[in-house]
Amino acid sequence: MTNRLANETSPYLLQHAGNPVDWYPWGAEAFDRARSEDRPVLLSIGYSACHWCHVMAHESFEDERIAELMNELFVNIKVDREERPDVDSIYMQAVVAISGHGGWPMTVFLTPDGEPYFGGTYFPPVDRQGLRGFDYVLNAAASVYRDRRGEVIEAAAQLRRSLEPPELPPGSVSEANLVAAATQLVAQTDTRHGGFGSAPKFPHPAALDFLLRRHRATGDSRLLDAAVLTLDHMARGGIHDQVGGGFHRYSVDATWSIPHFE
Repeated sequence: MTNRLANETSPYLLQHAGNPVDWYPWGAEAFDRARSEDRPVLLSIGYSACHWCHVMAHESFEDERIAELMNELFVNIKVDREERPDVDSIYMQAVVAISGHGGWPMTVFLTPDGEPYFGGTYFPPVDRQGLRGFDYVLNAAASVYRDRRGEVIEAAAQLRRSLEPPELPPGSVSEANLVAAATQLVAQTDTRHGGFGSAPKFPHPAALDFLLRRHRATGDSRLLDAAVLTLDHMARGGIHDQVGGGFHRYSVDATWSIPHFE
């Protein structure tokens, strides 16, 4: 037995076509149903190469009991972040604002108008290692929407306002702001292995680009040294595919040796 995802072309969505969850692809049909039945939306975002997406699928989305609960309480939408990076970007910002961190699988609870009011990343099927079980999260998210609607609407509105980009008039970013940002990046640089902070290590291309641009503008050799150190170690490390080229998304260790295979 398959769900609506069987008609999709995305390999990730097709992986979930046999789930007992009544999945919808992203689109008007799902939100129209949510509005007509006054039900919240459960939005799940992931991609084919994501390890924890497969774990959560096996633990929860393939589980008849959890799927029945999802179908009873929500209109469920599955999105491939590689197919819809625009949708992923919007709701990733919301999850980071709600929980303080992001990642995949991403689980977001929305009003029927698509406004997020709660979210997170991976949830285990039962309480584990300080994380609430998915069945508890499902019941709590549905309960607050049903019984405390005013709080949900206000929380969604506050979140929307917090994610609106601020209007910065010309000159609002001062030279002092740029100096402070560059100084902080240099202070965070691992002077032995490059990169910023400790494991896991991400490339952070925007930060490297900023250091290079500031070096060109100021001639400060510390900024160039931090960027080149990082790039050299990345190029020599396991995060760089030495045979096929390209870079993995991040390294699980501090020396760029062990890539996360995504």
